[in-house]
Amino acid sequence: MTYTRSFVLSLLAVAVLLAVTVTDDAGAIPAFARKYQISCSTCHAPFPRLKPFGEEFAARGFRMEDATKEPSRATFDVGDPLLKLVRDVPLAVRMDAWASYEDNGGPQTDFEWPWSLKLLSGGPITEKISYYFYAIFEQGESVKLEDTFFQFNELFGLPVDMVVGQFQLSDSLFKRELRLERNDYTIFKTRVGVLPTNLTYDRGMVLTWHAPAAIEVVGQIVNGNGIEAAENGDFDDNNFKNTALRLSRQFGPVRVGVFGYWGKEELVDGPSTKFTYLGPDLAIELSKKWQLNAIYLERSDEDPFLVGRTGPDLKTEGGFAELIFLPGGPDGRWAIAGLYNKVDSDLVESQAENVSLTLSYLLGRNIRANGEIYHDLDLDDDRVSFGLIAAF
Repeated sequence: MTYTRSFVLSLLAVAVLLAVTVTDDAGAIPAFARKYQISCSTCHAPFPRLKPFGEEFAARGFRMEDATKEPSRATFDVGDPLLKLVRDVPLAVRMDAWASYEDNGGPQTDFEWPWSLKLLSGGPITEKISYYFYAIFEQGESVKLEDTFFQFNELFGLPVDMVVGQFQLSDSLFKRELRLERNDYTIFKTRVGVLPTNLTYDRGMVLTWHAPAAIEVVGQIVNGNGIEAAENGDFDDNNFKNTALRLSRQFGPVRVGVFGYWGKEELVDGPSTKFTYLGPDLAIELSKKWQLNAIYLERSDEDPFLVGRTGPDLKTEGGFAELIFLPGGPDGRWAIAGLYNKVDSDLVESQAENVSLTLSYLLGRNIRANGEIYHDLDLDDDRVSFGLIAAF
């Protein structure tokens, strides 16, 4: 590694500065905290990472479990039991801004401001139907929609929920949008050959069955080609649909799961290929201050360049390990996250290995300062970043 002493000293200096100069929580609170008159810490630890209460609140379509806790004036009474109009559309803004130093042969310093700006909205439409979306301006690109879906809870009175729209396949495993690091979960983003498929955004449907014995079953059916713009009025570029299945169970502080994905891609009047993902995942709440997350996935591709290739499948395998430490517990201000990514592949261009250490401090419940040291072990590149992430 080529980190210099100044990198480390700079990160420590910022941490000390934040510790001695910031004393009060920010007054601004996002939409749901405002609606229910509760602190952001009720759901987040720290934001955007969710506590179990926050995960359950989102899974219910952004509703309290006890209906009596819903504000009585949250909707207009128009005299029609089939119509519930919210008085205030829940809107929130999230802004990420960074300044970085990189040792990669290019420009060494960069003000990445704003890195991203999101406009988010979500909430109930009826008693069992809700919605969620966000529009994002990212890295100077034009505004686009990412997560955009309707959610149906307790279909036909059964313990089954359904999501229809645009979402991330990896959300049933670990939610990328809720991580503390600037560094990402590489295995979810990895593409192989010319195929558009990975485990990030796609369009389709998700069914979640809360099965007996505390088992959760998540099935997904998607187009398989991401969220690019429609061509000739069609989003999908072939007649195939890809499927995914995940089984998981909570054993006290330990959650274990297994994930599988089966897909097919085809050129018009040309070769086709099949591919699969398979692997386990694990999340352990070691204590209120420590959490360990890990996943391993193996991907097999018949012909990822769609050239009529024959022979053994090409393999891509890897995952990540993430350790989170909250020195003050879930409601404290400090958070430290270490993330290691490793992807091996028969294709050199799909290989990756990196590691990062992230230090976060809450300036307020809805604004967080981040310092991160990142090292690319494949390219021997380094990056030190300092940033602010705010939601209001």
